[in-house]
Amino acid sequence: MNEPLMSDAELMRRLGAHPDLRSRIESLVLAVEDETGELKTADAAEMRVIEMMRRTGRDALQSWARHQVEKTSQECKKTSGAWSEGKKLCWHSTFGDISIDEPQYRKGTKRIRPFAQSAQVSHHGCSRPLQRAVTDFGADQPFAQAMDKLVEHYGLVLSESTISRITQGHAKRIFETAPPAQGWPTQAGIGTAIIVETDGGMVPVVDVDPTQSDKRKGKTLRWQEAKLCLAHPQGSNTLVFGGTLLGNVDTAGQCLFDCAVQAGFGTGTPVHGVGDGAPWIADQVEKKFGAQGSYLVDFFHACDYLSAAGKAIVGAEQEQKTWMERQKERLKTNQANEVLQELQTHLESPAVQDGDAPVRQCHRYLLNRREQLNYQGAIKRGLPIGSGEIESAHRYVVQQRMKRPGAWWRPHNAQHMLALRLTRANRQWDSYWQQISDTQRDQITTSV
Repeated sequence: MNEPLMSDAELMRRLGAHPDLRSRIESLVLAVEDETGELKTADAAEMRVIEMMRRTGRDALQSWARHQVEKTSQECKKTSGAWSEGKKLCWHSTFGDISIDEPQYRKGTKRIRPFAQSAQVSHHGCSRPLQRAVTDFGADQPFAQAMDKLVEHYGLVLSESTISRITQGHAKRIFETAPPAQGWPTQAGIGTAIIVETDGGMVPVVDVDPTQSDKRKGKTLRWQEAKLCLAHPQGSNTLVFGGTLLGNVDTAGQCLFDCAVQAGFGTGTPVHGVGDGAPWIADQVEKKFGAQGSYLVDFFHACDYLSAAGKAIVGAEQEQKTWMERQKERLKTNQANEVLQELQTHLESPAVQDGDAPVRQCHRYLLNRREQLNYQGAIKRGLPIGSGEIESAHRYVVQQRMKRPGAWWRPHNAQHMLALRLTRANRQWDSYWQQISDTQRDQITTSV
C-alpha cells in the first residue's frame, strides 16, 4: 500500500477549497462501498465508475484552471498595466468542455492574457489528448463516423469539420516533418537478406477549378496511383512501410530504399525484390540497389497469364489443370525456356487482336521478363516468390481508409493521409505525440 502524500486533516482542508471535486470523490467512495446495493454486477459498477471518473476529471480540470487563473493574475498585477474585464475562455478536453472567466490586461497597445499564455490553450481549441483521440478515430474512420466514435468512447460532441481539421492538420505535419531521404550506407548491414516489395493502387481524388468562386463547381474526378513500399529482414515479421501518392517512380524508389535501410540494409547486404511485372518496379530495384539487389516477378501473377493461356490451349478442364501444373513445375525449376517453347507452338495468328490472344500475351510477358524468373534460386534460399505482403498491405494501409465508397480526396489531403497511415503502420504513433510541442499543437487546432 502506498504511503499517503498528506495527512487526513490536510487532505480534508484542501478538498474543502474545491467543493465540486470533494463531492465527486464522495460519490466515488459511495459507489465503491455500494451501500444501496445498486451495483451488484461488475458491468454496472464499471459503467458507474466510468461516468464518475469522467465527471471527476472535468471538475478537477475546472478547479485547476480557476487556481491557475488566480495565480497568473496575481503575478500579472505586480507589473504595470491596465486592468481589463474578464473574458470567457473555453476549450475542449477528453473530459468535456472547460470554461473560465479569464482576466485580461493591457500594457500599452499589447493585450496580455496571462492564463491562456501560460496554460497554452486557445478559445474553442482542443487539448493534446483530445486531438490524439480525434486523430486516432479520423485516421481509420470517415470523419462523420469519427463523430460517433467520440461520443461513444468519450461522451463528447465535436463537429465533423473540427474532426477533419484536426486529423488533416496532424497528417499534414507528419508529411512535412518526414525524415530526409537516406543515402547509400557506409556500414555493413544485417547478415540476412532484405526483402523489398512495392506496388501501386488507385485512390479516388478530386481536382477543384481554382477559377471558380463556388468550389462545388468545376470539380474533376479521377484516380491517382498510391505507390506503397515495404521492407523487412528475411524471416522477420516486422515490416517497414513507405509510400507516395503525388511522387513519381523515382520518389517511390527512394521510399523503397529508405525502407530497406531502416530494415537493416547496409554494405554487402543482399536485397530480394519481388513484385508484379510493372517495369518501373524492376527498374527501381536495379537503380537503387545495384549489384546487391535482385528482382523476381510474382509467381502467382505469372501463373495468371499461364492460366489464361492454358484455357486457350487445352479444352478439357482436367487437362487444363494437368497442363498448368506442368508449367508451374517448369517455372519453379528454372525451365522457363521450355514454357516459352510450349507457348510458341500455340501462338495465335497475327490477325487476332491482342486482347483476344491470351497465349501471345503470356508468351510476351514471360519472354520480356526471362531474367526475373529465378524461382528455383529463391526457393532454395527460403525467399518469397510472391508479393502477397504488399498486396495485403495496400488493403489495410491505403484502401481501408482512402478507398471507401463515395469518398473523394483532394490530392494534397490524400498525400497527407497516406503519411498518417504510414506512421501508424510503422509503429511511430507514440513517438509523434511525444515530440509534438504545445505551440505546434495549438497552431493545428486554430489555424488549419
